[in-house]
Amino acid sequence: MAAQMKPAHGAMTFAEMKEFAGFSAATQRYIRRSLDIGLDRLDAVKRWSRDIGEAASIRAQSRIYTRLDYLRDHVPDDSGLDAVEPFMAPLVTMTAFDLGQDRLPTFGSYRFLYERLIGATVRPWLPGAFCAAAALPHLHPDKRRLLLQSISEAAATAPGWSNREPSFFPEWVDKGEPRVAN
Repeated sequence: MAAQMKPAHGAMTFAEMKEFAGFSAATQRYIRRSLDIGLDRLDAVKRWSRDIGEAASIRAQSRIYTRLDYLRDHVPDDSGLDAVEPFMAPLVTMTAFDLGQDRLPTFGSYRFLYERLIGATVRPWLPGAFCAAAALPHLHPDKRRLLLQSISEAAATAPGWSNREPSFFPEWVDKGEPRVAN
């Protein structure tokens, strides 16, 4: 009987796909690129760089993303202040980098990416990291305003978060190569 009360896995995956489809092409591209870097899927420079500037950005992102293993291993279990600082400092730094790339224009796109980079356990910490990074002076004041306005009151004040891991991980698909299911 309990199985009937849970939403279908396929329905949740479809909802995640639909959310991803709602992002702009530039945001979708940045998310796929970031997942390739953060999940060590492919040679991101070879796959994603269109010019020397983008190659440098990808290499910088790869250096910033070296913190991911630490973050995945140190997501605090509760709001105890002793666990917050060592976790939030690198999370805010990584978030500030990504927001500074100007490809994650909303909290929703940021949340979508970071749930996949770090896992479902990071959800309670994302509003705080996003707001902290979005308020930093490295962003233009107009950009800061837009980012901070993109987080809903519900997201900022949620009383609880789902622990269900994301099931949809967008990938770049070369239209010239046939995909083989594993």
